[in-house]
Amino acid sequence: MAEFLTIGEPLVVLASQDKDKSLNEAKIFEKFLAGAELNVAVGISRLEHEVAYISKVGDDPFGNYIIEAAIKSGIDVSHFKKDSKYLTGFYMKELVSSGDPEVAYFRKNSAASNFSSTEFKDINLNGVKLVHLSGIFPALSSTNLETFKVFNSQLNEANILTVFDPNLRPALWESRKKMIEVTNELARGSQIILPGINEGEQLMGSRDPEKIADFYLNQSNLTHTVVVKLGADGAFLKTKDGKKIIVPGFKVKKVVDTVGAGDGFAVGLESALLEEWPIEDAVNRACAVGALAVQSHGDSDGYPTKEELIDFFNSDEHFGNCY
Repeated sequence: MAEFLTIGEPLVVLASQDKDKSLNEAKIFEKFLAGAELNVAVGISRLEHEVAYISKVGDDPFGNYIIEAAIKSGIDVSHFKKDSKYLTGFYMKELVSSGDPEVAYFRKNSAASNFSSTEFKDINLNGVKLVHLSGIFPALSSTNLETFKVFNSQLNEANILTVFDPNLRPALWESRKKMIEVTNELARGSQIILPGINEGEQLMGSRDPEKIADFYLNQSNLTHTVVVKLGADGAFLKTKDGKKIIVPGFKVKKVVDTVGAGDGFAVGLESALLEEWPIEDAVNRACAVGALAVQSHGDSDGYPTKEELIDFFNSDEHFGNCY
């Protein structure tokens, strides 16, 4: 029985192998598994937890590839649906020497964006300890938004810990105003919120980590913990009972690809919470997995196994930290 569960849109990423060439110019691409929520599922599974993923793909080569790759990653795909009416979403990504790569998405009216709440009535929540929720899935369509709300309500009724990552994708929303309004509304339904500092500025108008944390702690009786991601500087943690701390980030030799770093942060935090770690130690692990993520190409390629994570913390530079 899975102890970790998430719902989202799995994607295929066609990653350019032509360094520093635009997507228009690039000719050689390699295929990878992608999608924010699926990235998290892969990372949690790699750290030896039982993981299940809820979604829908098209009955096409990309959809088949996603299912096969997810199974190889140790993910329970029994809640995957196949739909021949719609195609599986994908995107293309540049290969760059530095900075953030350009990406181009092809996901409008995808199979996952047509996932209805009536399609997961048979899901058994027994044994589930933590559910990762993202602001991407409800942004895909009005159908997904309703599905998200129904699912979140079921989780709260079952008293299951939920972690919400805003994961803002402005291009998916009809307007910036709608994105802010709905994302903040959805955040009220989770116990732990993981905004990035840039997301906080967009969603509530401040780059002050404590003001961002206070905003989410005060807008919901349910929310008890906010972790504001500060990029290379680490994270700011504040809880409703008054605990607050800055957890420093980890130095990396070279940033290769920033895509997937935020999902890696969630992997570190949520895997530690599944292991019943204190929240500040969980944030420390989150920073570590995020640091490992930016040193590899591919959205989830840098996520460590448990042994690799231990080695990272036992290295001379990081010796003495928990893992």
